[in-house]
Amino acid sequence: MAPETASPKDDAQAPLPAGPLYWLRAGRLEVALAPDAGGRIAHLRYDGVEWLVGEHEGSAAAIGWGCYPMVPWAGRIRQGRFVFDGRAIELPANFGAHAIHGVGFTRSWHIESIGADAATLSLALPEDAYWPFGGSATQSIHVRPDRLDLRLAVEAGDQAMPAVLGWHPWFRKPDQLLFSPSAMYPRDGEGIAMLPCASPAPGPWDDCFMNPAEVTLVSGNQRLRLWADTDHWVVYDGAGHATCVEPQTGPPDGFTLAPKRLVPGQKMELTFTLRWEGEGITQG
Repeated sequence: MAPETASPKDDAQAPLPAGPLYWLRAGRLEVALAPDAGGRIAHLRYDGVEWLVGEHEGSAAAIGWGCYPMVPWAGRIRQGRFVFDGRAIELPANFGAHAIHGVGFTRSWHIESIGADAATLSLALPEDAYWPFGGSATQSIHVRPDRLDLRLAVEAGDQAMPAVLGWHPWFRKPDQLLFSPSAMYPRDGEGIAMLPCASPAPGPWDDCFMNPAEVTLVSGNQRLRLWADTDHWVVYDGAGHATCVEPQTGPPDGFTLAPKRLVPGQKMELTFTLRWEGEGITQG
C-alpha cells in the first residue's frame, strides 16, 4: 500500500507560523521558544545580535527558519523507504520524493517546565502512517550568560524503533565558517548520502561530514563555537542568506546507511552546546 500524502502540518515546505513565544534569558543571551512551531528556537540573540533566520526571512516554510529538533530521524530518508526488523516501511514524502527531518519539527510540543533561563519540552511520537513505532521525545534548553546548552532525547515505547537525532539551526549568513572535517558522505543523483565516505570536497555544501572537532561561525566581532557529542555534522551553505550547521547522531538516510535500533524503553540522546566569544565576553 502506498503511504499517505503528507498533510499540511507535516509538509516541510508549507508555511509554519511561530505561534506564542516564550523567552529565556541569562546575561546577554536571549532565546525565544516556539513550542507550537515544532518546538523550535525562533530567536537566538547575543548582545543584541540575532543569529537565526526568522519566520518571515528567506523562506516562510517550516523547513527554513529558526533552530528545530529533528526526531526520530534527521535528514532525508530516500523515498521514505527503509527496512526495520525485516519489515518494509514506507513513510509519506514531505520534501519532494523523500521524507525529511522527522515528524517533530512541524508539530506542537508540550511545555513540561519553564523558568527564567531553562525549559523542558516533550512530544508524543505518533503511531500511524507518519511514524508507525510510537515512542516519545524530550528536549531541554538551558540559557547561560555566554552559552546555550541543548539536549534532545528520544525513547522507544512499547515497540523497538530506529532513531537518528539532530538539530537544524538556520544561522544568518556568517562572515566565516571555520570547519575542518576529516571525511564526507558523497551524494548521488537524488541528493542522498552514500557510502563509502570520501575526502571532503570544496563547497558550497549540502553534505554530511565526519567531524570530531568544534565548528566556529564568525559574525562581526562575535564568534560562535558549536560542539556536540557526535562526529556527524551536516553543513548547508548554498543559500545566500543562511548557513546551516547541523549535529546529528548519524548520517542522512541513516536507517539504511547506519541503522541504530532502540529496544522498548531504550533512550538515545544528543547534546549540543553553542558558546559565544568576542569583545568583552568572559571566557570559561
